[in-house]
Amino acid sequence: MTSIYHKINAGLVLFTTLAIQTATAQKVEAPKLKKATSSFAIVVDNVTLQKSGAAIYAYRDALEAQGLATYIVSHQWQKPEEIREQLQKLYAAPTRLEGAVLVGDIPVPMIRNAQHLTSTFKMDQRIDWKRSSVPSDRFYDDFDLQFDFLKQDSVKKNYFYYNLSPRSPQYVHMDIYTARIKPATGKNEDMYAAISAYLLKAVAEKKQPQPLNDLMVFTGQGYHSESLNAWAGEQLALKEQFPHLFAYGNTLKFFNFRMATHIKYQLLSEIQRPELDMALFHEHGDEETQILNGYPYVSNPQPSMENIKRFLRAKIQAVQRKKGDVAKAKEGYVKSMDVPLSWMDDALDPKVMEADSIFEAEQNIVIGDLVKATPNARFVMLDACENGSFHLDDYLAARYSFNKGKTIVTLASSVGIVQDQWSDEMLGLLQYGVRTGNWFKQVAGLETHLFGDPAFAFQGSTTTDLNNAIVNKNKDVATWEALLKHASPDVQCLALAQLFNIQGGKMSGRLKELYFNSTSMLLRLEALKLLNVLNNDDYHTVLKAAVNDPYELTRRLTASWIGDWGSEEAVPALVSLAISDRHSKRVSSRVRGAFSFMDATTVIREVNKQLSADTYLIDSTEFSSKLIADERNFEKSLKEYLLVLPDTSKPLKERLFNITTLRAYSYHAAVPAAIQFVTDKTQDEKLRVAAMEALSWFTHSWKKDSILQLCKAILSDATQPAALKEQAERTQAILRR
Repeated sequence: MTSIYHKINAGLVLFTTLAIQTATAQKVEAPKLKKATSSFAIVVDNVTLQKSGAAIYAYRDALEAQGLATYIVSHQWQKPEEIREQLQKLYAAPTRLEGAVLVGDIPVPMIRNAQHLTSTFKMDQRIDWKRSSVPSDRFYDDFDLQFDFLKQDSVKKNYFYYNLSPRSPQYVHMDIYTARIKPATGKNEDMYAAISAYLLKAVAEKKQPQPLNDLMVFTGQGYHSESLNAWAGEQLALKEQFPHLFAYGNTLKFFNFRMATHIKYQLLSEIQRPELDMALFHEHGDEETQILNGYPYVSNPQPSMENIKRFLRAKIQAVQRKKGDVAKAKEGYVKSMDVPLSWMDDALDPKVMEADSIFEAEQNIVIGDLVKATPNARFVMLDACENGSFHLDDYLAARYSFNKGKTIVTLASSVGIVQDQWSDEMLGLLQYGVRTGNWFKQVAGLETHLFGDPAFAFQGSTTTDLNNAIVNKNKDVATWEALLKHASPDVQCLALAQLFNIQGGKMSGRLKELYFNSTSMLLRLEALKLLNVLNNDDYHTVLKAAVNDPYELTRRLTASWIGDWGSEEAVPALVSLAISDRHSKRVSSRVRGAFSFMDATTVIREVNKQLSADTYLIDSTEFSSKLIADERNFEKSLKEYLLVLPDTSKPLKERLFNITTLRAYSYHAAVPAAIQFVTDKTQDEKLRVAAMEALSWFTHSWKKDSILQLCKAILSDATQPAALKEQAERTQAILRR
């Protein structure tokens, strides 16, 4: 496409006509605003523009009143590349494009061979592509990522499958921010009416911006809230991030699943408060469910018995649904759980089954609940699996943003996510008027998305225009050095991250020094996170020290990262953490996982050494016996694992499962065997490729150099299969990121 640009006034670049029609009927309407420091794009399909045009133009005007020169880009989009190319052209204009919103029927990029860019998604890619691909708009907003087109789905015509190219950068670094305005399309629901209603709601909110002074946080059953230290740690962190919320006249509420057998009704009431600005949900979930409660936390005998009976009834009811042998199942539970048969007598009683069904429904928030509700929190974070599955016709996040309440923007994920992550990172930026999208750019992964208006901002003031700094001063060292002295730890974290983007490895020593000298637990964690990217000696020094950090989340992540490293050098620190932090349930879980990746002999020796010198543990013998027994079990499992890998007498399926285990479990001791397996040309080619792929997950392993040497050898060997060489190229790129 040929476009002619002219500079007008302060450098805003406009197309020569308000609307330029290309040969493929793409239409770009230039901004009306003649002077702006950044621009924005509304990307919409032709039908939506026709049916919701009045609301779209009202939204455009509201964005321009906000100071964003706004393009409207419309077309009957045939493929994602059309949108990406158009956004890249707008980004190249002198007035920087800072973000875009994708409205209506916009193609969905389904990304493959990029699971390492998610927080935890590791589904076998042989499974149905609709399930094993990652729906991701990083295709549209991260211009450095390179993709290889695979195919368009034959049934879901809006799905377009791509491989992340092995020649692409292997990390997310968004150039612009994006969000989707895609309401649910359930039975008898008019998507275009919903889009119009939402946009007019967003316009109204822009005319009366509110300060961020009312926040609620919920943590659900089975999540990190199972650890009270994790729950308390977030409260301390939020006090650093939002100190004004702890002052008189503001509101901050913390909800925990333990507070009620069915906390659902309290939460549904809470999200409907007209004054609520922000709601943070940390929980498990799926595309249509927020999982809140499990069985009641009880200690008295009678309610404990009721929990067991409820569990047994659920199992028997499941057997009946599957047309199984109910009598045999009951007998099995009598033997395995040592319970009386009478506890299952009423399992199939219709009235009891109905009561059980009602009880279960009251444990969760589902789409139907939100349809009836009026969510009013302006910003909602759904820190849960699959709540943002926007590729589906209906998904839970849509029921927050595109509802009749005042919710403007919701953050959610399109696939499963990990619970041990820093989900509140830099969240405090929002109180300073930072647009939601500009915050999102700092923290997004492949699977995370915004739903609603990404230019939404709370009313806020600071001596520096942080939006302009993020968009136009991203390479200006002086700006970020100045902001590193800001009073807010989150602004300091932003400044530190921006300086790291500019200076890279030159920041190593400074990050190390900052970690050891900062009184802010947020800034220390940001320094550690950036050092994790460098994965050098400074990182390892800080990592070993971070086991003693006061912030529970830092200790929790440190345990995981030590497991990723796997070096014997880290064993003393990990053992020390195991002993000193037994009271932190989630940290202990991460420590146990990390121990399974370490050399068993070294761990056992260090456990004996540290506990023999102990002067305060009353139960040191019992504790050490448990640690050592676990380590022996890990050692035994690893030996069994290594026997299966090269054994050609084992079924192919079993050997493949054995290999792919390395994707989730960093058994560093298995790396030499995996390398040997890959080099063995007598082994099945598919298994060799799978092993090569599994080794790509050892990004921080102390044996990473051996894997890189393997990649080099495979790539230089002309006799190796093409599929193996392609995977070696991909693995090499991931390990070098």
